[in-house]
Amino acid sequence: MTERQGVSGFFLDRVLPVGVVVLVILMLWYGFAVLLNSKFELDQAARAGTEISTRDLVAKTMAQERPVLPAPHQVATELWDTTVNKKITSKRSLVYHGWVTLSSTLLGFLMGTLLGIGLAVAIVHSRVLDKSLMPWIITSQTVPILAIAPMIIVVLNAIGISGLLPKAMISTYLSFFPVAVGMVKGLRSPDTMHMDLMRTYNATQAQVFFKLRWPSAVPFLFTSMKIAVAISLVGAIVGELPTGAVAGLGARLLTGSYYGQTIQIWTALIGAAVLAAILVWAVDIVSRIVMRNMGMAR
Repeated sequence: MTERQGVSGFFLDRVLPVGVVVLVILMLWYGFAVLLNSKFELDQAARAGTEISTRDLVAKTMAQERPVLPAPHQVATELWDTTVNKKITSKRSLVYHGWVTLSSTLLGFLMGTLLGIGLAVAIVHSRVLDKSLMPWIITSQTVPILAIAPMIIVVLNAIGISGLLPKAMISTYLSFFPVAVGMVKGLRSPDTMHMDLMRTYNATQAQVFFKLRWPSAVPFLFTSMKIAVAISLVGAIVGELPTGAVAGLGARLLTGSYYGQTIQIWTALIGAAVLAAILVWAVDIVSRIVMRNMGMAR
C-alpha cells in the first residue's frame, strides 16, 4: 500500500464519515435554533407593528442574548471565552469548574472500580454471594440517581462529611455496577479445559486466579472501565445539583438555569461531553499499553 493510498483510505474510512455526521448535526442544530428562537422575534415585531424579513429573522435568531436554543457558533464563542480568555483560577473559567467536577469524578471512579472488582471476585468464588448479592447489585441500579443523590448528600452531611467525598460517593454508586458485572463475566471467561488443566496441575485457588482468571478478565475490566468513567462523570455532576454547589459543571448548569443563561447551560453540557470523551480516551490508552505488555494484541 502506497502512502497516498493510506492517506486516502484514512480519509474515506475515518474523516469523511465523521465529517458528514458532524455536518448533518450542525445543519439540524441551526435549523432548530431558527425554528425555536423565531417566535420571540416575531412577537417583538408584531408588538412594534413592523414586518421582519426572513433574512433579518434568521440573523436575529442567531444573535439572541438568551435564546431558547443557542446556535452552534454562540456555544463555540462562549466555550472559547470561558476556556482561553479566562484564567483557569477564575470562577468564570470553564476549566476551573471542569477541574472541580473532574476531582469528584476520578475519586468516585477509583472507589467504584475497586468496589466493583472486589464484589466480582467475591461473587465468582462464592456460590452463596453469587445467588444473594448479584440480584441486589442489579436492583441497586433501578433506583433513579436523581432520587437517591439528595439522600446520600443529607446523610453524609449529617455525620460531618461534606465537600468532595459526597459527590464522589454518588459517582461510586453509578460506576461500580459496570465494573462488577464486567469483571464477573471476565473472571468466568476462561475455557473449561483450561480450568481442568489447572486442577490437574494441582494449582491453588490463588494460582488459578492470578495466572488464569485475572489475565482473562483484563479486557473485560477495561471495557467496563470505559463505561464506568463516563457514568462517573454523570454522577459527579448530579451530585453537585442538590448541594447548591458554587463550583463544578453542575453548578454552571444550575446557575444557567436560574438566570435563563441557555448559552452557559449548553457550554457546560458540551464541556462535560468533551471531558467524558477525554476520560474514555485516557482509559483506552492505558488499556492498550497494559494489554500490549501482557502480550495481548490489539
